[in-house]
Amino acid sequence: MNAAGPEADVIDAWSIPTDQPPDVVHHLYGLLDPGERERADRAHDPVEGGRFAVARGAVRLLVAERLALAPADLVWHYGPHGKPAPALPPAAEPLQVNWSGSGALALLALAVGRRVGADVEQLARPGVGERIARRHFPAADAALVLDAPTPADGADRFTRLWCRREACVKVHGGRLAQGLGLPLAGPSPLRLADAAPLGPGPLWLADVPVPGPFRAAVAADTDRPFTVRHRTWTA
Repeated sequence: MNAAGPEADVIDAWSIPTDQPPDVVHHLYGLLDPGERERADRAHDPVEGGRFAVARGAVRLLVAERLALAPADLVWHYGPHGKPAPALPPAAEPLQVNWSGSGALALLALAVGRRVGADVEQLARPGVGERIARRHFPAADAALVLDAPTPADGADRFTRLWCRREACVKVHGGRLAQGLGLPLAGPSPLRLADAAPLGPGPLWLADVPVPGPFRAAVAADTDRPFTVRHRTWTA
């Protein structure tokens, strides 16, 4: 990737560990809007509800700080398929936001002046990805998964490719089915010249080195490569 330059050529990626002590969960829950609290409350178990509250609360803290707002004053607008966008105050930078959560980790991506998508996934179980890749991925992507030397390697490759797909789909705020056939095999960073059927290209995407049994990627609609500035949020 190119060296860090103007903010438009940097994507800030934040890893957010979502298993937090009860006092942290309680504090972050208090920052949420009524709709977010309702989603946290109706989670199928308290652990998942706490993880949701931490992810959304930490996102609020990080985005509000960037926009010089109080976290509780941050308002989200949602696209046709649920992609969030912050309501920007007057004279604010044209900040674009996307996030993802999987188990005990969430990922937030912030970009200036370009649409951004982010995805994080816990490693797939060996064998699960082979069936999906064989059925839905283009030939080169499927071969990368199916020809892996071990089932664990296959799961790793599949999860990386899946994150790339999700990130590209989320740039355009589309549906996952639109991204299954994208040709995304190759070293990171990767330029995708044609993003059809999602929308016009090109897209650039990059893997993000998140901790633990997770894989992650970010993507943006640009013809310039970007630097990923990766950090970990702490309570």
